[in-house]
Amino acid sequence: MAETVEIFTDGACSGNPGPGGYGALIRQAGGERELSGYAPHTTNNRMELLAAVRALESLDEGSGVKLTTDSRYMRDGITKWIHGWKKKNWRTAAGKPVKNQDLWKALDAVSSRHKVSWHWVEAHAGHAENERADQLATGGITKGRMGKLPVDPMGKEG
Repeated sequence: MAETVEIFTDGACSGNPGPGGYGALIRQAGGERELSGYAPHTTNNRMELLAAVRALESLDEGSGVKLTTDSRYMRDGITKWIHGWKKKNWRTAAGKPVKNQDLWKALDAVSSRHKVSWHWVEAHAGHAENERADQLATGGITKGRMGKLPVDPMGKEG
């Protein structure tokens, strides 16, 4: 059986909306790698979603993935709400357009190329990998503001 890739993601925003960053810790084949990104004007929820999109994009197709997030919005959106949104042409139960639709569609597409199980952990509760993802996300803001990280075009608030 193929090894399961573990991914831990987080998003951060300085102000909401404001400058944002995302981070992902990816553990696979006995090693770890880290991703981070930046957007100058975005929301926390967009950064949460983008962290998962970028991490999943970085894997070989068909990977088994255990993705852990502290975002109930992302976990519930991708495991529960998205099915109804798609049936209702990307409208909420109230008939309004789904927020962050571009990123939801990207996350749906990239996650469909893998076998992903979605897990939630409480933020800032001492979970080592979640804390590291948080550091990468907040570091993404700092590095981005200093010009040391490029702007991620998908991070822009729509």
